[in-house]
Amino acid sequence: MIFDYVAYLVLALLVAGFLASAIRVLREYERGVVFTLGRFTGVKGPGLIILVPFVQQMVRVDLRVIVQDVPTQDVISRDNVSVKVNAVIYFRIVDPERAIIKVEHFMAATSQLAQTTLRSVLGKHELDEMLAERDRLNADIQQILDQQTDAWGIKVANVEIKHVDLNESMVRAIAKQAEAERLRRAKVINAAGEQQAAEKLVEAGKLLAAEPRAMQLRYFAALHDIASERSSTIVFPLPVDLLSRISEAVERQTVTPPAAGSQDDVHTAEVSSLGAKRA
Repeated sequence: MIFDYVAYLVLALLVAGFLASAIRVLREYERGVVFTLGRFTGVKGPGLIILVPFVQQMVRVDLRVIVQDVPTQDVISRDNVSVKVNAVIYFRIVDPERAIIKVEHFMAATSQLAQTTLRSVLGKHELDEMLAERDRLNADIQQILDQQTDAWGIKVANVEIKHVDLNESMVRAIAKQAEAERLRRAKVINAAGEQQAAEKLVEAGKLLAAEPRAMQLRYFAALHDIASERSSTIVFPLPVDLLSRISEAVERQTVTPPAAGSQDDVHTAEVSSLGAKRA
């Protein structure tokens, strides 16, 4: 009897061990790559999977999106600026068979490929492009990685550059460049404003010159503005053309002296003769 119980117990243990090694349960996001005597026989799952113990082996593959951090890389840009760049890559397995058979460790292979691609792509661009055109650089890196990992059954969904670290001297140089650019824009805007103001003044001068009464109205408007400020200063407008005529008359008198025997001399002689008669 004791030997019968022992035999039944051994048989039960064998059956339990057989079932434990033969039955596999795969989740919805998992697939199983099955090998029979070392040869690939198919991809199974999800759900309940039954394997032949010691004959078949299964490798689990996760089909969810994998987020992998690309370590910081030292990159020299096309304009010879040394920067440190790190990124993050999003990818997933679309073909479990190729991901297991075509490459030894797809995670390590994808990480190394992302590092080298990041250095090679960013090294072809200048520093300003790295800082201002990240979307285009991300798209270029993602396209290159996707083409190279397609043979491994991996789909690269997205690549994002996280940080572009610069040394302190380069940060100061960029700050000086930005300040100079702002000053240049301010000067250009100021010059454009002066040009527009000059054009409007010329137009206003032409309109005022066409009608002299308009200038008088401007004088009255200026006097009204001065009077409204309650100032003790009194301003009388003087036409500019009057000043020009006075200056021309003064120049004419200084250039042309009075001739001998002129009216002034006759007048002086008459005055002297009258004085002599009265004496």
